[in-house]
Amino acid sequence: MRLSDLPTPCLVLDRRVLARNLNVMAQVASYHGVALRPHMKTAKSIDVARMALALNPGAAAGGEQGGVTVSTLAEAEYFAGHGLSDMLYAVGITPQKLDQVAKLNTAGADIIVITDDATVASAIAAHPAPPRTLIEIDTGEHRGGLFPDDPMVLDIAARLGPNLVGVMTHGGHSYGARSVPEMRQTAEQERLGCVHAVSRLRAAGHPAPIVSIGSSPTARAATSMEGVTELRAGVYMFGDLFQAEIGTHGPDDIAVSVLTSVIGNRPSQRRLLVDAGAIALSKDRSTQATANDYGFGILADMQGRRSLGRSIVRTAYQEHGVVELDPQLGTFAPPIGTKFRVLPNHTCLTAAAHDRYFVIEDDSETVTAIWPRVNGW
Repeated sequence: MRLSDLPTPCLVLDRRVLARNLNVMAQVASYHGVALRPHMKTAKSIDVARMALALNPGAAAGGEQGGVTVSTLAEAEYFAGHGLSDMLYAVGITPQKLDQVAKLNTAGADIIVITDDATVASAIAAHPAPPRTLIEIDTGEHRGGLFPDDPMVLDIAARLGPNLVGVMTHGGHSYGARSVPEMRQTAEQERLGCVHAVSRLRAAGHPAPIVSIGSSPTARAATSMEGVTELRAGVYMFGDLFQAEIGTHGPDDIAVSVLTSVIGNRPSQRRLLVDAGAIALSKDRSTQATANDYGFGILADMQGRRSLGRSIVRTAYQEHGVVELDPQLGTFAPPIGTKFRVLPNHTCLTAAAHDRYFVIEDDSETVTAIWPRVNGW
């Protein structure tokens, strides 16, 4: 099977680029002497998870196989069904979900949950099968978590009792950085905040062996991970235009693209109409805040090369994408049905619209595998 045989739009994964990206992050974790707990929220695929875990440099908290991070309990159930056990569910748990976690854990999983809420901590401790729990710390993103000095950290720890196993944070505010020094500063802020919080817990007599930090940008930028036990990162696996713009990876390290077909020509307007719209690409406009605004994605050729210059998906309707062609292409009017690949702005959201990957190797157009992915919650 070749890319030209596939229905469009569909999701293409370059296994060679994926392997390179996985190897880079594994080297980062190995250099810092921490376990790598890859976040599967982007890939949502057992095939990708197995590749990532095969490179785990030292699964200190995850046993021989190593642990993964998940963003939904549907992912947790899926990965447990494929033999993975050690998982961190990195979204604040609600009391209503504790029975589902307990069911999976009783069946052989070992799901760690997180909270920043005292009432939830009490519910965890009162559950017949309480899961291991991390306290979420806010080290600058201001999304979830408690500040490292918040008195509630110790209150929650006391309520959790022996179910407390450490702290975690996500340095998502790193996405606002636009220089290497700024990124390094954010990474150090992430580390110091989490280490300070766990030091308070240990001083109060709470064993807290896990100190979990992570975002793809701060992982790459960090100069020290002293006091950290594990690193979580996810988007590094596939990369995207936004990550390339902020320097998380290079421009040629984007492993995922959307295959699309030309369904209309407007040569006088230097436009193409393609069948990849908002649902296939997502409506994320993250690169709008960077030096290069790539609209809803940039058009690449069938080998994934940017040989079409700055040909941008400028408008995204539900199932239609309007490509604004690079003026240097002149009167470029490929026949209806011609296929191209669109490199995504935010690969997590783009991939979420699809249920499988069509896997290729190198710049070949030959499909070597089809890998399913799990969606939903």
